[in-house]
Amino acid sequence: MKTRILGRTGIPVSEIGLGGEHLQGKPYETVEQVIHAALAGGVNIMDVFMSEPEVRSNIGRALQGKRQDMVLQGHIGATWQNGQYVRSRDVGLCREFIEDFLTRMGTDYIDIGMIHYVDQPEDLDVVEHGGVLDYARELKEKGVIRAIGLSSHDPLTARLAVEHGWLDVLMFSINPAYDILPATDVDALFKQDTWKREDLSGIDPSRMALYEACAAAGTAITVMKTYGAGVLFNPELSPFGCALRPEQLIHYALSRPAVSSALIGCQTLADVEAALRYETASDAQRDFAETLGATAQFTGTRQCVYCNHCLPCPMEINVAAVNRALDGILTGAPETHAAIREQYAALSAHAGDCIACGGCESRCPFGVPVIERMKRAADVFGK
Repeated sequence: MKTRILGRTGIPVSEIGLGGEHLQGKPYETVEQVIHAALAGGVNIMDVFMSEPEVRSNIGRALQGKRQDMVLQGHIGATWQNGQYVRSRDVGLCREFIEDFLTRMGTDYIDIGMIHYVDQPEDLDVVEHGGVLDYARELKEKGVIRAIGLSSHDPLTARLAVEHGWLDVLMFSINPAYDILPATDVDALFKQDTWKREDLSGIDPSRMALYEACAAAGTAITVMKTYGAGVLFNPELSPFGCALRPEQLIHYALSRPAVSSALIGCQTLADVEAALRYETASDAQRDFAETLGATAQFTGTRQCVYCNHCLPCPMEINVAAVNRALDGILTGAPETHAAIREQYAALSAHAGDCIACGGCESRCPFGVPVIERMKRAADVFGK
């Protein structure tokens, strides 16, 4: 299992993580089997957004003696009222259910205190000025949480939080289907009519701008909905009309800027094993570029998806890294530009080293005008 650093927190996390949602309603034996198999496979980060008491207790029991081996995301604002989950911005309720989380997990700290499910700017304003963010900061100051996070499905709202400077970790929904959508209500992500639009083509700029903003700010991304709730495994339901494999979807998520870990919702041992196969998969098994390049939504978009399918380069230019930096300057907020330029300068070869041989363009599945973009990058960055 490879690890990555969780942005500016400095916490090392496994590139594949565990999403706990599907463990709710499962017997303890299943919860233990899934968590122990993940740990044995090198997974060391888990999201526990669920407020339902039994699943929290089961996860805590499964982690007895192993708590130090798992980075936990616990959610501030996920509550349990009258027998059902309720999202809340009431600070008293947030406090009650964080204390409940600590008790049921058998721990005195939470690695990432994740402010739960913020999808509208108005809700972000309530979080920032209504006491919830202050409570998260209080927890961080006391050492109860190590980092402040936020979970969101909306790229515009999430980017606002990143640009406000306080966000250490963003939990965001990323997969190739969601990436072609403009900012939209979360419910639309699960409706078939959403994908019948004819104007969906390539990665939406608002999403790419979010990822670049995170990278520039040192805000790590942990990915939810890596598999698109399983829809992308079914050619009849997938907007692409073809099935994608777990290895391809994990690799897609891990190829986005700022991503530290792709979280996979597992409810069986087989689910864990399928996710872990990514670590031993060949480059061909992981490759998503040829599959997506043949779809209507990506064919001829001339948009780089940072797959580096265009390599090798005789000048050893990391084409994806150069394109990512260029897109960051072209679409990112001005305050992110200094960090992007610093990252670009650190590359071992630069766009100005391009000899326009054209090999990259012949190999690109998306029709990206690589030579033209290398010239543009050389102008933008000065080398």
